[in-house]
This record gives sequence, structure tokens and C-alpha cells, in this order.
Amino acid sequence: MLKQILSIAGRPGLYKLVNQGKNMLIVESLMTGKRTPAYARDKVISLGDISIYTVDEDVPLANVLQSIKDKNEGKKVDMDSIGDIREYFATVLPEFDDERVHTSDIKKVFAWYNQLVDAGEDSFIDEEDESEENKNEA
Repeated sequence: MLKQILSIAGRPGLYKLVNQGKNMLIVESLMTGKRTPAYARDKVISLGDISIYTVDEDVPLANVLQSIKDKNEGKKVDMDSIGDIREYFATVLPEFDDERVHTSDIKKVFAWYNQLVDAGEDSFIDEEDESEENKNEA
């Protein structure tokens, strides 16, 4: 699911990939539902390609978002009431690398989570990905 959700540098919010054209992507804002093109010159990254630094190995963003969902019982994160954001993030991902993960990165993860919940996108780990991981572990 997260492979289709995009972050575009210089544009607020998250976007869902709708279609591909020649030298561009057609994206739809999760906040407004408005469709716009994203050109080859735009810095576009799929949320499925993002990982969070940990002490051992990087953890895919999907797993972090799922942990946030589990901790908050599917509700949005109230950024104003959580106090120390780094301590709260440590309850979600205890092994995150304190030196390489900046507070701004944590805020962005929580903001993305809230946008995804608002948009009704709450299945962060694809069943296909989960079955692949189980096959690799066996």
C-alpha cells in the first residue's frame, strides 16, 4: 500500500499515485483529493522506500507506522499532548538510532501517519510483503 503513497519535495502533504504519463506522474492529494502532475524534475519518493535508522538495521516505515497504529489503537497521534516527542517515539520504536534520527524526522513520521489515518489509509503492511517475509524467515 505504501508504494503508491508519495511525498513530493516542496509540496505539502502526501499524494497517491493515480497514473503515469510520459515524463510525469499523475498524483492525487490525500488532503484535498485534487489531481496534479508530478514531473521528472520533482523529487518524488515512495513511502514504501523509506526506512528509519535503528541501532541494528533499518526498519521499514511501514513497520513503524503499524507500531504507531497499534500503540494508538488506530487513532491519530495528538502531537500537542505527547510531551517529549523523542521519548514517545522510543515507545513506538525503542531501538531507533538517537543520533541519526532527528526530531524533525520524527515529527514528519507522525504527520504522515495522521494524514494517512485521515485519508482512511490504515493498512500499512501489505499482506503480500508479510508473506514474503515469512517465506524468507523459514
